[in-house]
Amino acid sequence: MVEIICDTSFLIHLATNRIKNLSSLEVEIGRVQFVVPDTVVAELTKLSQLDDKKTVALATLDFIKSYKIMKLGGSFADDIVVSHIKKHGGIVATMDRELKAAIKKEGGSVISVANNKIILESSKV
Repeated sequence: MVEIICDTSFLIHLATNRIKNLSSLEVEIGRVQFVVPDTVVAELTKLSQLDDKKTVALATLDFIKSYKIMKLGGSFADDIVVSHIKKHGGIVATMDRELKAAIKKEGGSVISVANNKIILESSKV
């Protein structure tokens, strides 16, 4: 089982958009399990307190109820995820351009969405 660490931007996109080729991930990399860092859950909870983000944040929190929560600690999700990838390698799902670059720089792979399709990007070695 390949664990894919999800950041806030990817989860919001996944929860609020229809992704056409999500099942093709298993063909490309094997059985996958999306995991959510505890810092991302905290971030979504904070966003749910804001009037302009409340609906999307609550929908995303509801969407990830069945996802495995990964205890990474810390207060800023991006830094924690990059640190984890640096130590353990892996795949991160994000829509954040800066986070994508940081993950690839540390040797990780990135999954994102473009035109409602999943895109897998390997690290630049």
